[in-house]
Amino acid sequence: MTSRRSFVKSAALLSAGALLSPSLLAAPKKYIGLQLYTVRDAMQKDPAGTLARVAKLGYNSVEGATYTGSQKFYGMTPVAFAKVLQQNGLIMPSSHYRLGEEKEKGQPVQGTMLYGWDKAVDDAAAAGVKYMVCAYLSDAERGNLDHYKYVADQLNLAGERSKKAGIQLCYHNHDFEFMAQDGKLPYDLLLATDKDLVKMELDLYWATKAGKDPVALFKQHPGRFPLWHVKDMDNTPKHNFTEVGSGVIDFKKIFAQASTAGLKYFFVEQDQTPGSPFDSIQKSISHIKRTLV
Repeated sequence: MTSRRSFVKSAALLSAGALLSPSLLAAPKKYIGLQLYTVRDAMQKDPAGTLARVAKLGYNSVEGATYTGSQKFYGMTPVAFAKVLQQNGLIMPSSHYRLGEEKEKGQPVQGTMLYGWDKAVDDAAAAGVKYMVCAYLSDAERGNLDHYKYVADQLNLAGERSKKAGIQLCYHNHDFEFMAQDGKLPYDLLLATDKDLVKMELDLYWATKAGKDPVALFKQHPGRFPLWHVKDMDNTPKHNFTEVGSGVIDFKKIFAQASTAGLKYFFVEQDQTPGSPFDSIQKSISHIKRTLV
């Protein structure tokens, strides 16, 4: 199984929401999304067939896992990819991108916030994307608090450009943003960005694993979290990924605060699965339909 980092690199070389039930969030339609990183291997081999399979399981929205290097979506132009989505009754309101400090073979990676962002924004608009998300900071992109301030500045700049195209920039967390440096959390520096230019995609698993209460974050920063990653954490010392409903995260409590968070779309994600990822995402969506939407 490929890692997120290696997948971003191989994808670049390869092609070189939830809207909840009215009781929780007034919405004309329920969207149950899937972050395509969960089925990354299948997407590399057969993106059209994989999207059809995802739709058949009941998902009606997806989030792109990467857009780097090729400046295409899974080897397809934005318009062609949007057509495949439409053919399967899917939308892709959100897609992941990289900061761009990490280079590939010594060369800048295009389609990142630092290199080729104008083209990335235009392509996102052509594909129907509403949210462009900074997916991940590599080890080299983290650094000290001063470097996180630099990252925050870059997020503001990228968010200003995307806003001109009617697209909202967001930042997706892992757990390292909640590791204190000199008594301060890097995540707080990222939250200090312009709240209109930069919003957050809260990964419920990583925040919980870091010891943070998602509900408390929502109340401290209302309306700042239009996107969520919904993944569960098992009840073992290692706190591994598991299917939604099979772990210890209290999703009912979290979903009850959807309006406070400002939630628009959520996406199931399971970075690693014990067997076929399609079996895991089937279990997750069954639980979500049964208990959350």
